[in-house]
Amino acid sequence: MLKAVPLPNPCPTSTPAPKTIAPYDTYQCTVGEDFLRIAREQLREDDNIRSQALAQFREWIAKHPYIKKCRTDAVFLLRFLRTKKFSVPAACEMLEKYLTIRQLYPAWFRKLDIEDPAINEIVSAGYLVPLLQRDALGRQVIMSCAGKFDPHRYTSAQMARVHSLVCEALMDDEESQITGYNHINDESGLAMAHVSLWSLTDIRNMMRCIQNSTPMRHKETHFINLPHYGSKLIEFMMTILNEKLKKRIVLHSSLDDLKRHVDPSILPKEYGGVVPLSEMIDKLKIRLKQKRQEILALDDFYIEISKTAANFAGSEDADMDAGVVGSFRKLEVD
Repeated sequence: MLKAVPLPNPCPTSTPAPKTIAPYDTYQCTVGEDFLRIAREQLREDDNIRSQALAQFREWIAKHPYIKKCRTDAVFLLRFLRTKKFSVPAACEMLEKYLTIRQLYPAWFRKLDIEDPAINEIVSAGYLVPLLQRDALGRQVIMSCAGKFDPHRYTSAQMARVHSLVCEALMDDEESQITGYNHINDESGLAMAHVSLWSLTDIRNMMRCIQNSTPMRHKETHFINLPHYGSKLIEFMMTILNEKLKKRIVLHSSLDDLKRHVDPSILPKEYGGVVPLSEMIDKLKIRLKQKRQEILALDDFYIEISKTAANFAGSEDADMDAGVVGSFRKLEVD
């Protein structure tokens, strides 16, 4: 049984402007029976639960005193409901955080545009690409190649925006909402110049955003070809992640070891698969261009941010670097 969704306490000294709510769409299922079975078994989803959850979620958004503009179509809201296994209060909390981080960190989450020259170059180089075939469990696989990102030419903000752009292009896919995502990270070519792009505070805040605010079911994360300082960076990131995500990180000693966990046929041809990386990049760019206006429209979302909401994303850690950055930078000479 779904529980009623609590509303946040409205500020007693302010009167929110009235919201105009567009007519709600009627959900049309786009997935096959195999994915519906997974949704029932793993997410507790059926037609009745889905319908009730969407209605409660929409009512909550309509009455929310601080959310001024947000998508309310079924597929968008199902990003959050499926990530939270149809716990409506948890989905509502994640949506608040999703809207908040877009405003707290605009350099990471706004102006996600494939026609931005730097973004286009990074995507074209093959730094981050979704594989064309799903893994054996039906998950969307996303591969990143550190060596294809030039840390002397591009910034950490541009790196983050590429990740945000690709994720936004994928998150409305219902099959992926149900089965989740499998991440493969090839860290060959990772240099201290890459690491130096990020402050420890930014790393910590980004990791919080990924695990608390991004409506994606992160099922596995694989790393190959890690240099020694890359391993220490992963150790630092592990201190931030919750226990569930920690258990889903796998470090591989070699590409052959990765292939024992991931069907090699779905990898780019350069890694022993069938389809060349260049073809995967071309398909991604077509998708990003098709969804360009839809993704740019996310910048119109707006939520009034309270001090409490701002703190969840890590602003209270603004002085974190001072205490630990020295020891972290020792990695360069260790």
